[in-house]
Amino acid sequence: MELQIRLIGIFLVLLALLHFFFPRYFNWKKEFDSISLANSQMIYVHIFFIALGVFLLGLLCLTSCDELLTTTLGRRICLGMGIFWAARLYVQFFVYSAKLWIGKTFETIVHIVLALLWAYLSIIFTLGFFKIWAIG
Repeated sequence: MELQIRLIGIFLVLLALLHFFFPRYFNWKKEFDSISLANSQMIYVHIFFIALGVFLLGLLCLTSCDELLTTTLGRRICLGMGIFWAARLYVQFFVYSAKLWIGKTFETIVHIVLALLWAYLSIIFTLGFFKIWAIG
């Protein structure tokens, strides 16, 4: 289980860093021309803090793996993260429109990879809470 938590830490740090490419990839300069300055700045600030939170969670997994799995507080954090990532998995299928990815090869691959990642995070963190050590 410790290996799984450490792998999650690496994935989360990489995911956080990936957020820095969002503005260019999604062409935010052009897209945000039609929205107010307050709305565009709010999106940038929210993305920054999401990336920061994901980065810090990744560091927590890398630096405090033992505490996450063996202390009451750590296990509660694992439960919270299991719930958080399960909610993110739900959003992947029931909030985002399938029109965003169906019929588009790259977007479909990203959709599937992210769904698998959110499921993996949900399962591993939840198993950590319940002290189920059968995995790695």
